[in-house]
Amino acid sequence: MKEMYLDNAATTPVYPESVREMEKVMLKSYGNPSSIHNKGEEAFKLISDARKKIAGDINCKPEEIIFTSGATESNSLALSFKSKKKKIFVSSIEHPSVMENAFKLEVRGYEIIKIPVDNLGIIDFNFLEKMIDSNTFLVSVMHVNNIFGTIQDIGRIGKLCRKRGALFHTDAVQSFGKLKIDIQEMCVDMLSASAHKIGGPKGTGFLYMRTGITLEPIIVGSGQERGMRSGTENVPGIVGFAKALEMQKKVNGNKVEKLRNNLILGLEEIGGKINGDRKKRIWNNVHVSFSGRDNEGIVLALSLKGIYVSTGSACESKKTKEDYILKAIGLNKGEIDSGIRITLGKDTTEKDIKRLLKEIKNLLR
Repeated sequence: MKEMYLDNAATTPVYPESVREMEKVMLKSYGNPSSIHNKGEEAFKLISDARKKIAGDINCKPEEIIFTSGATESNSLALSFKSKKKKIFVSSIEHPSVMENAFKLEVRGYEIIKIPVDNLGIIDFNFLEKMIDSNTFLVSVMHVNNIFGTIQDIGRIGKLCRKRGALFHTDAVQSFGKLKIDIQEMCVDMLSASAHKIGGPKGTGFLYMRTGITLEPIIVGSGQERGMRSGTENVPGIVGFAKALEMQKKVNGNKVEKLRNNLILGLEEIGGKINGDRKKRIWNNVHVSFSGRDNEGIVLALSLKGIYVSTGSACESKKTKEDYILKAIGLNKGEIDSGIRITLGKDTTEKDIKRLLKEIKNLLR
């Protein structure tokens, strides 16, 4: 029985090309990039080349890319600061790595304001425009929601923040490498991304941090990564990240989106309720509820058939509490408890969609 991996929002299969690049680094270019001998210089150049490739993709300077262990660390670093301005805005559907760091700031005396969203998951821009003021230090709104895939207009948000003198951070984990991002045009000051969401290795990510911004390092020591992230760099992971980005750019998103749309229609025909915006949605995401059903039961039953979907965020999937993100878009308990996330990959086929629909239909019976 062919396995069908449909949990690409949680993590992706690593590109073989990325693995081969990492293997070469581990076996041949194993020097410490801080060493001044040839092996160290060789490793340093590999990091520099990868930094240039990633910077070029979002239109920033190479030195503005800070490599980290992943987006959770990047988000934590972006919300690590001291400021005389005490007002911080976060959307009500942010990932826990943003939300929990915001709560830490609240303990330190900052005012945390949650930006409401409508039932499609789009932020209330008028609320933000009305509430943001001269005492606002930071606004953090994710580009694409990790559970139901809604896309925010980060360019509009960024321009508002720039106009009002506030910094703008976006968690771009689900969009980096898939949607066009130009941090200059969109007025983004900080951006987080992770390699393993686009076919790269786990344990590697970056924070784009605009020149002139001052943050408090989380990891201190030898001063690598502009002093923002001490410790010997993960050279194989960084090289693998850059190669994965190169491969991801070759994926035909329009083709995947057509399959996704067919899946949405099929799910609705068998009684599913699609959650999130239908049009402003990343091209491989479907989040659907079957009220009265148990989502964990559906996920496990499909797993026995070799079909892998999820109940939502991988970071939340083993918790029994209701998801605050789904509550924010107005879902009731029954819709939350029966919701599953299906995220297609580059190799998903029409045959896979038909098989998935057939299996879910059988389960609902």
